[in-house]
Amino acid sequence: MNNAFYLLGLGALLALPAASALAQTASPAPAAQAAPSGKTIPVAEYYEGGQEAMYAFINQELKYPVMARRNRIQGQCIVSFTLNTDGTLSGIKLVKQIGGGCGDEALRLVRLLKFNKPDYAVLTSLPITFKL
Repeated sequence: MNNAFYLLGLGALLALPAASALAQTASPAPAAQAAPSGKTIPVAEYYEGGQEAMYAFINQELKYPVMARRNRIQGQCIVSFTLNTDGTLSGIKLVKQIGGGCGDEALRLVRLLKFNKPDYAVLTSLPITFKL
């Protein structure tokens, strides 16, 4: 019984420094984030300013859905679309939905994006991350 108490006490001591370290270094995260570093979105080269500018625009325009915020829904929605040779978007559809209205918001954001004209039609998908 003493050993069990000792192990529990040791675990509690180990957990305290980790929790305090997390509390000191935590910073608020933006509502939507760019694709994981190292991954580039194929159509980002046709967006004025590149991928960083595209996700900056998405972050600026994003309105976190009330139902998703109330239910603490977080995750990634993926929207698929075709970038046509005239710079318009067609075939916009939701590939991955997380619920709470996030899918509808992701579709709205993609429809707002303005791309330059590519030499050929590009079928791609765009991840949009919702994080509280």
